[in-house]
Amino acid sequence: MKVLLIDPPWVVENKENLWRKVGSCLPSLGLAYIASVLEKAGHDVKIMDCTAEKIAVEDVSKKIKEYKDLDFIGLTATTSIINNALKIANICKKQFPNSKVVMGGVHPSVLPDEVLSYPFIDFVVVGEGEITMKKLAEGKNPEHILGLYYKKNGKIIHNQLRPLIKNLDEIPPPAYNLLPMDKYYPSVGNYKRLPAMSIFATRGCPGRCTFCHMAFGGVVRQRSARNIIEEIKLLQKKYGVKEISFYDDTFTLFKKVVREFCDIVAKEKIDITWSCFTRVDFVDEDLLKCMKKAGCHLILFGVESADEQILKNIKKNISLEQVKKIVRLARKIGIETRASFMFGNPGETEKTIKKTIKFAIELDPDEVQFNITTVYPGTEMYEWAKKNNYLTAKDWSNYNVSDCVMELPTVSNDILKKYYKLAHKKFYLRPKVILRRLSRIHTITQLMQEIKGALAVTNS
Repeated sequence: MKVLLIDPPWVVENKENLWRKVGSCLPSLGLAYIASVLEKAGHDVKIMDCTAEKIAVEDVSKKIKEYKDLDFIGLTATTSIINNALKIANICKKQFPNSKVVMGGVHPSVLPDEVLSYPFIDFVVVGEGEITMKKLAEGKNPEHILGLYYKKNGKIIHNQLRPLIKNLDEIPPPAYNLLPMDKYYPSVGNYKRLPAMSIFATRGCPGRCTFCHMAFGGVVRQRSARNIIEEIKLLQKKYGVKEISFYDDTFTLFKKVVREFCDIVAKEKIDITWSCFTRVDFVDEDLLKCMKKAGCHLILFGVESADEQILKNIKKNISLEQVKKIVRLARKIGIETRASFMFGNPGETEKTIKKTIKFAIELDPDEVQFNITTVYPGTEMYEWAKKNNYLTAKDWSNYNVSDCVMELPTVSNDILKKYYKLAHKKFYLRPKVILRRLSRIHTITQLMQEIKGALAVTNS
């Protein structure tokens, strides 16, 4: 079968969105994993990464003329880009009326009926897509494919969900050979060297935060340390990759695997620098030392708020003392930290926003990230906001962590916008921070990062 997989362009029109200005461009590993499974099964697969290749929605019609006789066209979509994905799906269906258009990703998995209501969508893959897409490409009867939703005689059919893949090592590496590898880069401040690439070492998250999807039912699975190492070696050998961004929700959840990974890196003298995301309650001093020795230079921690009651409201299940302790430990060991915060959680007031900004300044991580709370469909917080009639945004493109999508009774959206614009300036435009960042510039790459970041902050 001939299959085209499309990653729609990430376009955020709101010019106040600081993190799009200093944003990253990294591949959809979900699509790349599906592509590798399909290739291994003998199918002819192509990937079109619209963001990396700078293909706007209006340019897709011209671009897809390069492809002939497609059997399946698959698109992935988060909530913020679902509109772009649907527009592209419609274009594809018009140009390839005999092709089957398949939609997957977080948003279609959460709202499959909404997506299938469009006449140009034939199938929705709910959950992990590797095996489901493989079965579909093999020509199996849709009625017998787990994890597949489809239409039959005008009625939407929900097949039984597919069990999660237990052994992640069984999945072949992402199809990097189908990606424009020279066009990817992480966000400003997130890397030491280029080229860089993102990797997932796990799937799922152990947290129960009300603002997050339970994408894999709360079940977390890990790859083996050796499997991760082999992928890194592949990236080094074929593409010269020097930096890895681990995009797992909680990279250090399986501490034994992380320690084994770090030991292999040190023992085999693998020349790699890397960063990761995790929680303050899943690291300790010994693990941080091990990670530092293996090339870890940056960890992003989700803190969200400096108000203990708000942390309870969103079920974050961490304390501010834990945050202070771990950030200090990381600094002592020599690992930089980034702390992320959100304005607009349940219970937020102007007073708690000021408290969060003050805490961020006192905590003084190397990087901070302030967002406006986005209540994504499929989350507990979304249902809470919907039930209480707090939702205000009807366009999914506004669900982008910089627009206000709900109106809380405790704080106005004007206040949220005011502090969202102010917070980064208050943190970064301090003499202490400016001098610290200048002192760390040792290469042209680092200099360019700092210039780009500074322009984004001052122009926000």
